[in-house]
Amino acid sequence: MDRRNFLAKAAGFTGTAVLSSFWGTAQGVQFSAELASKENRNPTQLATDETYWEAIRKAFTVSEEIVNLNNGGASPQPKVVQDAVINYYRLANELPSYNLWRKIDGLREPLRTRLAALAGCKPTELAINRNATEGLETVIFGLPLKAGDEVVLCRYDYPSMIHAWDQRAHRDGIKLKWVELDVPMHSGKSIIDRYISAITPQTKLIHLTHIMNWTGQVIPVGKIGKLARKMGVEVMVDGAHSFSHIDFSVAKLHCDYFATSLHKWLCAPFGTGFLYVRESKISKLYPMYASLDPVGGEIQKFEHLGTRSLGTEMGIAEAIDFQEMIGMERKAARLNYLRMVWMDALKDTPGIRILTSNKPNMSAGMGLLDIEKLDPAELHNTLFNKHQFLVSPVNYHQARGIRVSPHIYTRINEMQRFIETIQKIAAR
Repeated sequence: MDRRNFLAKAAGFTGTAVLSSFWGTAQGVQFSAELASKENRNPTQLATDETYWEAIRKAFTVSEEIVNLNNGGASPQPKVVQDAVINYYRLANELPSYNLWRKIDGLREPLRTRLAALAGCKPTELAINRNATEGLETVIFGLPLKAGDEVVLCRYDYPSMIHAWDQRAHRDGIKLKWVELDVPMHSGKSIIDRYISAITPQTKLIHLTHIMNWTGQVIPVGKIGKLARKMGVEVMVDGAHSFSHIDFSVAKLHCDYFATSLHKWLCAPFGTGFLYVRESKISKLYPMYASLDPVGGEIQKFEHLGTRSLGTEMGIAEAIDFQEMIGMERKAARLNYLRMVWMDALKDTPGIRILTSNKPNMSAGMGLLDIEKLDPAELHNTLFNKHQFLVSPVNYHQARGIRVSPHIYTRINEMQRFIETIQKIAAR
């Protein structure tokens, strides 16, 4: 979508340009010009073009005092998204019961169509919700599993999902089969073999995490999913860290269920996400909150929540616009480049372990770094309090260290200062 159409869409909603507060500024004009000037450059070339990415940064309102290298937790929204949410909120407050449910909620179906196109699925398979946890737990608690049925999962899946499966096992007597993975894993074939070998005649479902939140390890879910479904096993995918981080289509993952949080790598409003359910599976899956027809075949049954922040949800559309103006391939290339910069610089430093694979397709924009002589929490506190870097401390089974997750607005000189800081700390 070009800038002209982008603004026209916004202006057409209420008679006021929802996004014009950014695009009318000098920064907005510069941003548009920079995008247009680099339109024909390939993603690999553009990944190292700091002039281009500096223009992208100016579309955000991020701190200049703290370097945020924990975008895997939650990412900031560009100003266009912030402005949209604020304007929807103000509109809702003018006449709440009318504007919320007649005007703003009327944009839900067009938004569903756009999200489905971005995800690579049918609009009739996508439910808009608040986050990956809500989506995945809808599947975990909604599947008709009985005592003795087996679910295959991994110790490095997200804790909220593990807790949900533990609760299901305690309540219903299902069996959990654990796949053991090393940190890091360098072979996609080895990962595939470990999951597939865990399948038995009692296995009903495999739970896969597309990108592990602890380490940034990419799991070849498409290949696992294809093999599992041939064996009659359903597949669910936790895409909290993969959606809008790496370039893929949900349809090519060969999964039956997929959920993600859009406030991470898409830079959508906080508390937004979606759940994908293969069309043929909708009727068998019970919704988390009771709907008029809980065994019906319409995806909307998973969206019943009562009163919700509809303006926040509609801000997703502006995040999609923003990403599409950059391009997913370009974005993925930049994220991968930023990871490679610090990993390549630190991989041979004495006392430092890199616990994320640098093999092709085994990692993306996040990585795990360990200074062996320091506790991860201590290293995190030192970086934040003394050097103004925000990272995420990790101390979970074999995964130990700090998770580093820059984003497209991160400057290369910030990464270079991070490298120098880590080298000095490791040398003490």
